Amino acid sequence: MALDHTPMSSHPCCSFLLVCLLLPLSWVSCVLPHQPAPLHIPSLVAHTPLPLVRSRFSAQAQLDFTTHCNASCFHRGEQARPEELAEQLAFETLYSNGSRTLTAVDLDEDEEAEWRPEPAVPFLATGRRRGSTGRHRRQKRQIYGADGRFNIRGDHFLLDYPFSTAVRISTGCTGVLVSQRHVLTAAHCVHDGKDYVKGARKLRVGFLIPPSSLVNVTLPSTPSKKPLVRWVRVKRTRVPKGWIQGPLEVSMDYDYALLELRWPHRRPFMRMAVAPSAQDLAGKRIHFSGFDSDRPGELVYRFCPVEDESNDLIYQHCDARPGASGSGVYGRVWDNGLERWERKVIGIFSGHQWLEIDGENRDYNVAVRFTPLKFAQICYWVHGNQVDCSKD
Repeated sequence: MALDHTPMSSHPCCSFLLVCLLLPLSWVSCVLPHQPAPLHIPSLVAHTPLPLVRSRFSAQAQLDFTTHCNASCFHRGEQARPEELAEQLAFETLYSNGSRTLTAVDLDEDEEAEWRPEPAVPFLATGRRRGSTGRHRRQKRQIYGADGRFNIRGDHFLLDYPFSTAVRISTGCTGVLVSQRHVLTAAHCVHDGKDYVKGARKLRVGFLIPPSSLVNVTLPSTPSKKPLVRWVRVKRTRVPKGWIQGPLEVSMDYDYALLELRWPHRRPFMRMAVAPSAQDLAGKRIHFSGFDSDRPGELVYRFCPVEDESNDLIYQHCDARPGASGSGVYGRVWDNGLERWERKVIGIFSGHQWLEIDGENRDYNVAVRFTPLKFAQICYWVHGNQVDCSKD
């Protein structure tokens, strides 16, 4: 089997479920989906970029990213004013020669009232949940119970969709292909909120190449037969001002960045979508593949149900270790036009968060949600205009 799920050998039902999850989407039999109303993508008006002084590249890459949040932090996105949103959606561009610019944006005045943040989904009233800890016990957990991760091996899986969309980032993180030239990852993989990390000066993206796919190349024989990596330089990096403005306690809400490659790749990529409510995801599950540090050289896949969600974040207990940051979090979203479930990137895996609400410390792994405004921003980065974004 190309899927190494030894850690789950004591759970036969999980193996069966994984097979079902990997079947073509047209084969998946589900309850009749809820069909949400078509989304209108808001318009961002970009100003002329302003030159900035060169970065010092003094920050250290932080692969084990952890934050703390209380009730005020949890509801912060709901209370943002249009001018605050415009400030957070401004963005920096870092070029391969070390120069950088700042681009301010405006929200279309006709849409400011319409595109207020969506209200947060309230927490389920289920009391203390798995992963919760008392106020005096705060042991960070990135693996919840039995390890539910699967090693992805073999040409058929590593080079096949959706696993082929996962790429390595030279600073030690993961990324996901979202166009022929663009990779999404976590902002903290390239910037610590105040300065770019040392490795961002010559940032590269790594594509896995299984040894058996190479011809006419003499390779040393290794018992592990782990895939090789082909590295491609990054032309420019874009990070939202919502991350760079450097608050005293960095928020995960804007922990995403877009990397543009110097040359297009030939791999399949995954389309993006505005993150729906968990109720509108097939099985209410999310999935992502990354390069966890405790399994070097391996691509690791996992899936799990969404536990809770706010306006900006997805809270879940998907097993993950440092190195998985920046993985593209996807779900099966119902496409009204195609009349079928489609895998689409709806967020970026960020890290770990302690959420303190109602006197309890709730322990989660967290992904950034693509709100309509964030989707519009990232889509503008990819296409350079709003017309193509409205088509997406």
